[in-house]
Amino acid sequence: MQPSIILYTLSTCRVCKATKKLLDELAVAYERTDVDLLKTEEQNAILEKIKAANPRGAFPTLIIGDTIIVGLREAEIRKALGL
Repeated sequence: MQPSIILYTLSTCRVCKATKKLLDELAVAYERTDVDLLKTEEQNAILEKIKAANPRGAFPTLIIGDTIIVGLREAEIRKALGL
């Protein structure tokens, strides 16, 4: 069973786009939120969640089950997915 996967990104971020592309190539289902496209109230709520997992608040923030990965770290992503 695949762990839940949540990806928080910025729509203009190249590293975020590359992370999305990797997850698509790995054919895994994931939930994605482009934080910069949300309304201010929603952005603030999501940023609080992100900072709880990633105190720097950097993007992309990828949560795979209990594993938090910041940035495009392909080896860590594959390991967290069991690939």
